[in-house]
Amino acid sequence: MTETLRPEDEVVRICQELIRIDTSNYGDGSGPREAEAAEYVVGLLREVGLEPSTYESDPGRVTVAVRIPGADADRGALCVHGHLDVVPAQAEDWQVDPFSGEERDGCVWGRGAVDMKDMDAMMLACVRDIARRGVVPPRDLVVVFFADEEAGGVKGSHFMVEEHAEVFEGVTEAISEVGGYSVTVTDREGRERRTYLVQTAEKGIAWLRLTATGRAGHGSVPNDENAIVRLAEAIARIAAHKWPREYIPSVRTLLDGLSELTGTGWSDEDLEELLAHLGGAQGFVRGTLQDTSNVTMLESGYKHNVIPQEAHANVDCRYLPGHEEDLLETIRELAGEHVRVEVLHGDIALEAPFEGDLVERMVEALRAEDPQAEVLPYCLSGGTDNKALSLLGVTGYGFAPLRLPADLDFAPMFHGVDERVPTESLRFGTRVLTRLLETC
Repeated sequence: MTETLRPEDEVVRICQELIRIDTSNYGDGSGPREAEAAEYVVGLLREVGLEPSTYESDPGRVTVAVRIPGADADRGALCVHGHLDVVPAQAEDWQVDPFSGEERDGCVWGRGAVDMKDMDAMMLACVRDIARRGVVPPRDLVVVFFADEEAGGVKGSHFMVEEHAEVFEGVTEAISEVGGYSVTVTDREGRERRTYLVQTAEKGIAWLRLTATGRAGHGSVPNDENAIVRLAEAIARIAAHKWPREYIPSVRTLLDGLSELTGTGWSDEDLEELLAHLGGAQGFVRGTLQDTSNVTMLESGYKHNVIPQEAHANVDCRYLPGHEEDLLETIRELAGEHVRVEVLHGDIALEAPFEGDLVERMVEALRAEDPQAEVLPYCLSGGTDNKALSLLGVTGYGFAPLRLPADLDFAPMFHGVDERVPTESLRFGTRVLTRLLETC
């Protein structure tokens, strides 16, 4: 008699195989693109009798989608989505080949192990299991693997929403990345408690290009209209600016919940002791206490003895809900009269309630596998493809469930070196996600 294949039995293999397909997104249209990974996903879905569709925004920029009918067609459908692209990796910085999918020290290593081929693998393992067993979920499931998330989703989620909105017909809620993972917190009795962070909000994006203009000239001649100097002064003002704090509901609920759990008080002036309980995840939380602006790229000049007429810098700005116009106005003021500010890419901020049936099912699914789990909301300092889906009225959450070892500094591995995910965490997440999809 053949033993039934459980979803947790194949999730590690699927994660490794996805990592081995290089889908690096350089943001300029170059790179290997997502077509090969999309073909792999389609093959796994067809193997269990599903009939996915593919959508190509540009050559090689492929998104995969499949709908699984639910028991109640009148209920709003749930979209479960991931993205197939990853940020680039410099192999010389890593302990392993970043596209090897190597299993070492109980972890799967490689670019995408955390962001987000781990969740892609869990989604595939769960959906394959549901299809093999003939499970009819409570409502329609729309399962999507997007292209191009790491460059803002223009060729992926935004393309799908603008050109193929029919794929999301009836969808009212969505779950995706950067939430549902655990941090280990010491409670007020001195006990270690796993606390799972469900992403209920995310900051908006403003990717800006600063262009300083000046007077070109010979490098040996004094020049008080040097474009590079003007740009440097603008950068210094932006870097020195103190953005005012504001605690949106998701952030305040997290801080209050963490305070209650740990017995550590907090105030506007003193958050350090409370945030320290979050370990590596505190970086994400710090980024949600106010708007932020970070210079990420510089470009100017073409010869050592020539003062250029222009100098450029790229600034990554992230803003809280309702702050977009104020942020842009502030950056323009800080940049000064000789520096032009251009928005290269923008996307909205989101906030969803930490309540309702879907949130309750998430909590139940986590506690079924980890009975002592605490669950709190948080705001993501970055962004996800839920931004695009929100344009269709879809309420999105981050829920890629992972029970993590207390000593694993997980959150800093997003876009980091030596990205890896524990194999047991993948198996745990697959069980939790399967339970959620069967009960939501």
